[in-house]
Amino acid sequence: MAMLPVTVSNQVVPSGTRVNFLSVLVMLGVTAVGGLGLLLAGSIGSIVGAAVLGLLLGMAPQVAQQWERAVVLRLGRFIGLRGPGLFWRIPFVDSVTAWVDQRVITTAFAAEETLTSDTVPVNVDAVLFWMVHDAERAALEVQNYPQAVSWAAQTALRDIIGRTSLAELLHGRERIEGELQELIDARCMPWGVAVQAVEMRDIIIPATLQDAMSREAQATREKRARIILGEAEVEIATLFEEASHVYQKNPTALQLRAMNILFEGIKQKGALMIVPSSAVQEMGLGGMMGMAAMQQQATEGGPASGTTPR
Repeated sequence: MAMLPVTVSNQVVPSGTRVNFLSVLVMLGVTAVGGLGLLLAGSIGSIVGAAVLGLLLGMAPQVAQQWERAVVLRLGRFIGLRGPGLFWRIPFVDSVTAWVDQRVITTAFAAEETLTSDTVPVNVDAVLFWMVHDAERAALEVQNYPQAVSWAAQTALRDIIGRTSLAELLHGRERIEGELQELIDARCMPWGVAVQAVEMRDIIIPATLQDAMSREAQATREKRARIILGEAEVEIATLFEEASHVYQKNPTALQLRAMNILFEGIKQKGALMIVPSSAVQEMGLGGMMGMAAMQQQATEGGPASGTTPR
């Protein structure tokens, strides 16, 4: 399978110290105490020292949201996860290297111009639903877990497309989505990431192939219509054969049917019916046709067809 370009998500794992209301309050409080010392002692060094101390103490309190976990390192060594809520760290000793979001995250990814097993180039767009179930492994086992998940989804999608034909890709989307979810989940599980679902949004094929598939579908529908019409003709012929056996055994029924056909044919004004002479002789329609013509003449108020008025 040809190696063709693939789109990649550019998510970044947030890291570093956050400024929050409590840290600002601590810094301003310590600085205010230093200012009070300046007023009482008259030494400018007190306010400078208070400002530095307030800045250091303001870096200590940190707040993690309900869905977040903070990864804390002490002198480069992992000491644990913190949060949610308020926690404290030692400035310049403890560092928050990552804030891990443990909510369900959606990542859009696409495989562009990827060849199927029957060498048809397709563009496939999909959406991945995933979440971090182990924040420690997500922060320590992989450099940038959102980007790693995106790349894993891209390569898994290309692998699935490469061993699947176009017909299977179009008609077996649920099965392919299940296989894709299992493949991505197996790759991301060591990183503390669990895949919830994978959904393919769109499958784009070349325009020329779309036209060919449309013509094939139209020809299939026409073929099916002709088959249905032929089956109907066979059923009609079978019914006529059965009716002929019934009429053969019952001449009266045949005459009644002939009278009904004649009536249906001439009940509309100006209607014209052509009846073979053999049918007239065999079914005794001469008298009936004459009576019908006289009835039509009486209804129209004019002479019968083929006569000369006197």
